[in-house]
Amino acid sequence: MSTNAERVADRAVGDRTTSPLGIGCWAIGGPFRFDGRPAGWGEVDDAESIRMIHAAVDGGIRLFDTADVYGTGHSERVLGKALGQLPAGARDDVIVATKFALQFDETTRTGAGEDVSPPAIRSACEASLRRLGTDAIDVYQLHGGVSTGAVADEVVATLTELVAEGKVKAFGTSADVPEVMASFAQSPHAVTVQTQINVFGHQPEVLTAAHQHNFAVLARSPLAMGLLTGKYTLANRPALDDVRRDTPWWTYFDDDAMGEWLQRLDAVRDLLGTGGRTLTQGALGYVWALDPAIIPLPGARTAAQAVEHAEAVAFGPLPTAIREQIDELLADSPDRH
Repeated sequence: MSTNAERVADRAVGDRTTSPLGIGCWAIGGPFRFDGRPAGWGEVDDAESIRMIHAAVDGGIRLFDTADVYGTGHSERVLGKALGQLPAGARDDVIVATKFALQFDETTRTGAGEDVSPPAIRSACEASLRRLGTDAIDVYQLHGGVSTGAVADEVVATLTELVAEGKVKAFGTSADVPEVMASFAQSPHAVTVQTQINVFGHQPEVLTAAHQHNFAVLARSPLAMGLLTGKYTLANRPALDDVRRDTPWWTYFDDDAMGEWLQRLDAVRDLLGTGGRTLTQGALGYVWALDPAIIPLPGARTAAQAVEHAEAVAFGPLPTAIREQIDELLADSPDRH
């Protein structure tokens, strides 16, 4: 393992400093459906989810990313409960980033559509504050429903009001369209953009824009929805009611595509293990090696997973030469085009 001197550095998120690694909390939300499709990661054990969050904090992780729609409110409730059990000083150091815009019903655990009107944003904010058990959201992120600067300007105006009212400390966008990023950047309270980044590819233009706007980059899917952990094979895939098996956003576990993704993983498996890293830790190291603005957000469901993620920090970024070899070997990845 690398020495402590080589640990990856903390990251700036606006005027705050946080860990170079966060935890994504989609998977702890439990089953729900969105647009008629499974949108959760299967059944959850809330007690284990809370142990996971505590293990992450014990390991130095101080950023948790969730959304109101995850489990139709359940992820926020569990995260709020877990963080509420921490000592006051430890809780104060944690940044919670959540999202708004997707519409859902907690009673039926179903959702569909988007709403970014001022009343909808305000209602969503109040509901998230209640579920998280907090007076102010650290980073409030647009989840979707905006693709033009004009609409983004209206969203930013509402978010700015929420900052003035003390309900939101800072905000960001998970809609990574450069035009939307530019609209958010007009406000000094906009501090993050969330975008997909992993060894299979990313959008360079988003990283360029993030630097132009001085945004921290929250990297979703740094483990390719779990494929990069090495846990899954053609004979061992997520359950049929798992969002990863029926989604328009990724093909990692699709019947006609998974084999090729596994071949790509095999091509870089040894490189990801450089220095004694696990595959998971190597995948995180690759993301850190790309850009110092990036904070990867691997998902976790168990305390053991959180510990493995946290221990990746001590290994630091993959060496530049290794990252370049991975880029060359995976040049044919659809996520790079």
